[in-house]
Amino acid sequence: MGKLTKNQKLALEKIEAGKLYTLKEAAEKVKEITFTKFDASFDIDVRLGIDPRKNNQMVRGVVSLPHGTGKQVRVLVLCNTDEAANAAKEAGADYVGLDEYIEKIKGGWTDVDVIITQPAIMGKIGALGRILGPRGLMPNPKSGTVTMDVAKAVKEVKQGKIDFKADKTGIVHASIGKVSFTAEQMVDNAREFINTLVKLKPSAAKGTYIKSIYLSSTMSRGLKIDVKTLDV
Repeated sequence: MGKLTKNQKLALEKIEAGKLYTLKEAAEKVKEITFTKFDASFDIDVRLGIDPRKNNQMVRGVVSLPHGTGKQVRVLVLCNTDEAANAAKEAGADYVGLDEYIEKIKGGWTDVDVIITQPAIMGKIGALGRILGPRGLMPNPKSGTVTMDVAKAVKEVKQGKIDFKADKTGIVHASIGKVSFTAEQMVDNAREFINTLVKLKPSAAKGTYIKSIYLSSTMSRGLKIDVKTLDV
C-alpha cells in the first residue's frame, strides 16, 4: 500500500471506524472528506438481496434525480425525419442526425454520454452493438432511450434522468450528483434513488432486499448508511 497523502490522512481522521450514518450525516461527511481539485462526483453503491443470474431477479431502471447530476450530458439523437430532428435540437440535443453519425460510430467515434433514437431506427443501430454496448451507450426501450418522443427523452436526460442496472454481484453503482451540491440536495437525490430501487424489488427476491448502502465521492472512502434510519 502506498504512502498516504496529507489530505488522505486528514480524511481518515474524520471517519469514525464502524460508524453507521444517516443520509444527511453521510452527505455532510462526504463533503468534509473530499479534497479533490475538481468537482468530484457524489456516488452511491447499494447491495441488493437478489440473484442477478436469474432473469426474474434482475434490477434495472431509470430515475429522475430532483437536482440533476451536476454533469453536462452530451446527447446524440438518431432520427430520420426533419420534424423529429428539429424537436430534438429545440430540446437541447448536442448532435442530431442519422447516417453520418452511424458512419462516425463505425469509425470509433463515441464522444457522447447518451444516445436516443426511435423504434424504427433500431434496425440500423443493431450493427453498432459491439461498439456501443461495452460503453453503455446502446439505446434501450427500458431506459427510455428508444422512443417516438425524442424531444421529451432529451429534456429528461438533460434534467437529470439516469439509468442503472445491478451488476453480476447484485450491486447497483451510480453517480447521483456532485460534491458541490448542498448536503440537502445530495440527500434528496440519494433518497429518490433508493426509493426507486425499492419500487423495483423483484417479487422473486426473498429475504432482506436492501442489504447495504454506501455513499462516497470520486476518490473518498465509502460511508456506510444505517438502513434502519430509512423509511424503506
